[in-house]
Amino acid sequence: MRRVPGPTDRVVVVGAGLSGLSATLHLLGQGRQVTLLERDPRPGGRAGGHRDHGYTVDTGASVLTMPELLDEAFAAVGRDTADLLTLERLEPAYRAHFADGSTIHLHTDADAMEAEIRAVAGAGEAEGYRRLRRWLTALYAVQKNHFIGGNFDSPLDLVRPELAKLAALGGFGRLGPRIGRFLRDDRVRRLFSFQSLYAGLDPMRALGAYGVISYMDTVGGVYYPRGGMGAVGRALTEAAEQAGATVRFGTQAAWLERVGSRVRAVRTGHGDRVECDAVVLATELTTAYGLLGIRPRRALPLRFSPSAVVLHGRSGRTWPGLAHHTIFFGEQWERTFAEIIREGRLMSDPSLLVTRPTATDPGLAADGEQVISVLAPAPNLHTGPLDWARLGPAYRDELLRTLAARGLDGVAGELEIAELVTPADWAERGLAAGTPFSLAHTFAQTGPFRPANLVRGADNVVLAGCGTTPGVGIPPVLISGRLAAARIAPPKGAR
Repeated sequence: MRRVPGPTDRVVVVGAGLSGLSATLHLLGQGRQVTLLERDPRPGGRAGGHRDHGYTVDTGASVLTMPELLDEAFAAVGRDTADLLTLERLEPAYRAHFADGSTIHLHTDADAMEAEIRAVAGAGEAEGYRRLRRWLTALYAVQKNHFIGGNFDSPLDLVRPELAKLAALGGFGRLGPRIGRFLRDDRVRRLFSFQSLYAGLDPMRALGAYGVISYMDTVGGVYYPRGGMGAVGRALTEAAEQAGATVRFGTQAAWLERVGSRVRAVRTGHGDRVECDAVVLATELTTAYGLLGIRPRRALPLRFSPSAVVLHGRSGRTWPGLAHHTIFFGEQWERTFAEIIREGRLMSDPSLLVTRPTATDPGLAADGEQVISVLAPAPNLHTGPLDWARLGPAYRDELLRTLAARGLDGVAGELEIAELVTPADWAERGLAAGTPFSLAHTFAQTGPFRPANLVRGADNVVLAGCGTTPGVGIPPVLISGRLAAARIAPPKGAR
C-alpha cells in the first residue's frame, strides 16, 4: 500500500465531519500531532444537529448503523464509546406504510422479522427472508475487510480470492432481481432494497454488491445517539481533544502553502499559518480539489447522487402511526427512480421518510412535544436544475398533503415547519450538485474507480469523506477516516 513519503509528525485535518474526526483519532493513536480545522461552529458535518428554541434537530443523517466503527475510532485513543455516547438500538428499525394501507415493521432481530413477514406475507415469504438474510450476511463478510475496509492503489488490488467469492454470490449482477430470487411480495422486496437510494442508485440497476447497505440496516441494526445525531460528532471531538488534538472551530482553510509537491502549511481565512508535514482534506470533494488547485483526470465526468428536500418541524401532537423512522411508500416505486435519477423531475407519487427522534429521545423537545423531519428524494441540480426559490414552498405544502392522505390527518395544520431545505440550500452550503449524498455509487465510481484518497502531484495530501473511498453513509465515512490515517501513519504491524 502506498503511503505519504517523508516526515508525517504534524498533521492538519481540514473538516470536522465524521471522516475528519475518525482520521484525527486514528492519527492520534499512532502518535501524530493533529490540528483539526472546521469552518462551522460545531462538529459533525452531514451528521450534525443544532438546538433551536428548546428543540434539537438533526440537520443531516438520521440513520446510524455499524456502531462498532465508532468503537474502533474511540479505541484508537484508548476510549470506550459507552463512556462518551449513549446509543439506543431502534426496534423496530423502521415502520413501513404502503399505498394499499398495509404496514410492515422492519425488525433487525431475525426471529422477530421472520414472524412479522409470516404474519403479513405468508410462510413462504418468511423462509425467503431467512435465505436473504444469509445472503446479505455472506455478502458483507466477503466485502468488509478489503473491498469496503481497504485502501486501493490500482484496480489490480481487486484481484484477490474474495473477488471470485463476490462474483459467485451475485455481487456483479443487479440488486433488485437478486432480491427477487428470495422474495416475491413487492412490499417486502422494497424493505430490503430501498437502501440503495442512499448510494444514489435505482435498486433495479444497482450492483448486487450494494446489498451490504441493506445488511447494515436490516441485519446490523439501526441506532440513535441520545441527545441527537450531533452527539456523535461532539463525543468524537471530546475524545480527540482529551487525546491531545488542537481543534479550531469557525476556522476555514483558505489555501494550501506548497513547496514543490508538498504542502508545508495550511493558511486559514483568519490569516493564520498552520505548519504541517501532512494534510487530510476531509471536505466536500470539489472543495478539496479547489484547495489543491486541480481538476480530476477521469475518462468519465463525476456523477452525483439524487438530492433531497427536507422539512424540519415540531408539533404538540403525536400521530400513532409514526415510529422513530416511518417510510411512506408510494404505489409507483420504480417510476420514482426514473423521475429523480434519470429525468430530473419531482416524484409524481412520492415515497417519504418521516423521522420522529422524540419517539426514542423525548428530551430533544420541551413539554412532551415532538420533533419531526420529512425527507423527500429529489433530483440533484445537475439532473434537474429546478427553480427551488419558487418551487420550494409549494412542494412543501404538497408533501404535507401527501402525508395527510396517507394517514397523518391534520399534519398540515399541526406540524409547524421550522425549516425547509432544498437542493438549492444544499448547494448554498457548498455541496456539489446540491446533494448531501455526494457521488453516486455507479460501477465507474466504486472501489478503485472512485476518486482516490491519494492525490497526484501532492505527495503529502490525503482525502477523506464520502466523495472518496469507500463512499457515502456514516459507516463508509468513518472507514474513510481510518483509511486516510493509514496512508500517513500505518497501524502497528501493517506492511
